Amino acid sequence: MAGKKRKPMAEINVVPYIDVMLVLLVIFMVTAPLLMQGVKVDLPQAPSAPVDKKDEEPIIVSVKTDGTYYINLGDKQEDAKPLKDIANTVSKVLRQKPETTVLVWGDTKVPYGVVVSLMTELQNAGAPSVGLVTDPPR
Repeated sequence: MAGKKRKPMAEINVVPYIDVMLVLLVIFMVTAPLLMQGVKVDLPQAPSAPVDKKDEEPIIVSVKTDGTYYINLGDKQEDAKPLKDIANTVSKVLRQKPETTVLVWGDTKVPYGVVVSLMTELQNAGAPSVGLVTDPPR
């Protein structure tokens, strides 16, 4: 038996690949909910058609119940900003990329006048049209 040679093993060990795949799956599951940017607001429900998806990321301006404004651009997206600063930022972005979509996330309990004044400021900043984001009815 001392002279018997062993045949080389030609199998691929797939256990490390499965481990890597499971780690990637967990990472994607954790990061997927974070991809939706903007401040958390209670959106109104409306049976509206979805907007066509573009390659460009839209500018999202959020209005909370207390009337504070937030924008999804810059390094401090969770900090409230004055309306004039938001209008200036939107104006600068639209000068560089005029086809950028501008969307408003208004909380259900925000007074109508606050949303209208925000939309007016955004249109004065150069947005040709401002979209209102709603939740589909449940």
